Amino acid sequence: MASINQLLARVSKPARYTGGEFNSVTKDWSTTPLRFALCYPDAYDIGMSNMGIGILYDILNRQPDVLCERAFAPWEDMESEMRREGLPLWSLENRKPLSEFDVVGFTLQYEMTYTNVLNMLDLGGIPVRAKDRSENHPIVIAGGSGAFNPEPLSSFIDAFVFGEGEDVVLELAGLLREWKAGGASRRERLEQLLRLPGIYVPSFYEAHYGSDGHFAALEPVHPAAPATIRRRIVEVLPPPLQRPIVPFLQTVHDRVAVEIQRGCTQGCRFCQAGMIYRPTRERTPEEVAGATAQLLSNTGYDELSLLSLSATDHSEIVPMVNMLTERFPALKVGLPSTRVDSFSVDVANAIAKGKRHTLTLAPEAGSQRLRNAINKLVSEEDLLGASENAFERGWTGIKMYFMVGLPTETMEDVEGIVEMGARVKALGKKHVGGRARVRVSTSNHVPKPHTPFQWARQETAAELMPKHSMLREQCRAAGVEFTWNSPEDSFLESVLSRGDRRVGEGIYEAWQNGAKFDAWGEHFNAGVWQRAFATVGIDPGWYAHRERDTREPMPWDHVDCGVTKSYLRGQWHDVLTNSTLGDCHHGSCNVCGMQKFDTLSDSPGVDDCVVKLGKLIELRRGAKKFEGEMVELV
Repeated sequence: MASINQLLARVSKPARYTGGEFNSVTKDWSTTPLRFALCYPDAYDIGMSNMGIGILYDILNRQPDVLCERAFAPWEDMESEMRREGLPLWSLENRKPLSEFDVVGFTLQYEMTYTNVLNMLDLGGIPVRAKDRSENHPIVIAGGSGAFNPEPLSSFIDAFVFGEGEDVVLELAGLLREWKAGGASRRERLEQLLRLPGIYVPSFYEAHYGSDGHFAALEPVHPAAPATIRRRIVEVLPPPLQRPIVPFLQTVHDRVAVEIQRGCTQGCRFCQAGMIYRPTRERTPEEVAGATAQLLSNTGYDELSLLSLSATDHSEIVPMVNMLTERFPALKVGLPSTRVDSFSVDVANAIAKGKRHTLTLAPEAGSQRLRNAINKLVSEEDLLGASENAFERGWTGIKMYFMVGLPTETMEDVEGIVEMGARVKALGKKHVGGRARVRVSTSNHVPKPHTPFQWARQETAAELMPKHSMLREQCRAAGVEFTWNSPEDSFLESVLSRGDRRVGEGIYEAWQNGAKFDAWGEHFNAGVWQRAFATVGIDPGWYAHRERDTREPMPWDHVDCGVTKSYLRGQWHDVLTNSTLGDCHHGSCNVCGMQKFDTLSDSPGVDDCVVKLGKLIELRRGAKKFEGEMVELV
C-alpha cells in the first residue's frame, strides 16, 4: 500500500490534500477526546471558500477537549489512486480516516453535490446507508440550505440541522461528552439528539404516500420526535471569523471576507435564501472595520469581500465603506451582491480604487410585468440609471443576470432581456465608446422549497430551448454577449430540490453507476441519471414539471423555516395579479411568520420580527444545554 505522500506525487493539485495551511489547527489526536470532521462535498477549491465551514471549524477548535478537522471530495485522479491503493478518505489535519471521527458533518449548499456525499462516506470507510452503520461508526450530520428539504438524503444522513449552526455545534459537543462518559449506544445517541432544537433524525419518522403516488405525510414513530422542527436562529451575529485558514492554492473566492449582514427581506418570490435566512441582522461599521484589521494581520490578504445577500441594503453601508477606505487605503474592497440602482453604483464606485471593469446587476426578468410577478422590486429606470451612472464613472462592462422559465413568463418577457441588453450597450457606447461590454447571463428557474414558487412547475427542455436560441441569436445581433446553463442540469437540480424519500434511491443508483461532481460540466452525465431513475421506478418529470396544488402536503412540511406556508401561499396567488410586497426591513411587518418567534431585545439591524431561539438563560449551565422552551413575553 502506498503512503499518502506517494499519492500526492501522482495527482493534479496535490495541495488540495496536504493540510498544514496557515491558521489551520492540528491538535493531538491521542489526547483530544472529542473528534469532529467537517466535510464539504466538492473540491477543496470550492469548499475552502465556504465561510460556514470556517466559522464552525473555529468555534469547535476553541474548545480544549475538541478537535475539528476538514475533508473535501477528492478529484477523480486522486479517488482513482485511493481506491487502487486501498487508502480511505482522510482529514487534512491529522490525516485520519473519516470513520475514526465521532461526528462527521456535511455542508449541503447545492443539490448537484449529493452524489459526492455518498462517495465521500464510502471513501471514508462509513457505510453509505444510515441503517447499515454499527456502534463504532460516526454519527453523520448534515446542515446548510440543502437540508431544508432533507428527504432525498434521509437514508444516508443520521441527523439534519436546520438553520444556523453557531450554537448547535457547541450543544453537539456537549452531547458528545455525555455519550463518551456514559457509553451511550448508537440508538441512544440518536434519541438524545432529539433533545436539541432544530435537529431532525430521519430514522424516527416514516413517510406515507397516497394511492396516486403523491406524498401524504411524515409520521413520527418515536414518542420524543416532534412533528415539526423549528430552525435554529442566532439573534445577534457572533464575532466575525478573524483567523481563517489561508489555502495553499487559489480558491473560488481568494480573499478574506466579513459577513456584514445576515438575512434578507426583499421578498423575491424565487429566492430560497431570502426566506430561510430571515430576519435581517447587521454588524456595525466599527465591528466590520475591527474584524478587517485582524483579518489583514492574520492572513496577509489585501482584498476584502463584504458578504451579504444584498450588501447595499445594509443601513450603514455608506459609513462602513467610508470607514474602511479611510482606515485601509490600500485595501481592495468588493461587494459581491448589490441592488440594481444608482445608489449601489455610488457605493461600488467609492471602493473601486480606480479599477472599474465590470459591474454586476441582477434584474432577473426582462419586463416590468414579470419583475412585479416575482416581486423583484426593480424598475427599468433603476436599471438604466444604474448602468448610465456606472459608465459615466468609467466602468467599461456591465454583466446582467436574468432567469428564464419563471412562472407566467411569455416570449415577450424573454425578448425584453435582449432589449434591455441592447439599451445598456447603447449607454455604454455613449460614455466609453468601443470599450463598452455588456454580458447577459441566464439561468433556468428551479422552484425551491420554502418559497412562493415551491408549487410552480419547472419548464421542460423543449420549452426552454427556443428561448435560449432566440436569446443567443438576438444578443449576438445586438452586440451583447450571452451565456446560459443547460436545461438538463436545471432539471436534475429541480428533482433533487423538491424530491421525497423515494428520490434517494435514484441518487444511490446514480452514484453506484459513476455519478459524482455533477455540478461540474465535464463530469455531469444526464444519461446516468435517466437510467438510474428508470431502474428504481421514478419518473423525475413528475417531481420537476408538475405544478402542485397549494393544499398538497410537501415532503418538507415538517421543517419550520420561520416563514409560514400560508404566507407563501398568499405570495404564490399574488403572482397571477402581479402584486408586489415591500421590504419589511424598511417598512411595516408583512406578517410572514417570523413574528411568531420571541423578541427579547433591540439588536442593531433587527426589526420587530427579530428572534430569540430558546431560553438565553441556560438553566443547566454546567451541562452546557439549552432547555429549548420559548420564552413568553408579558
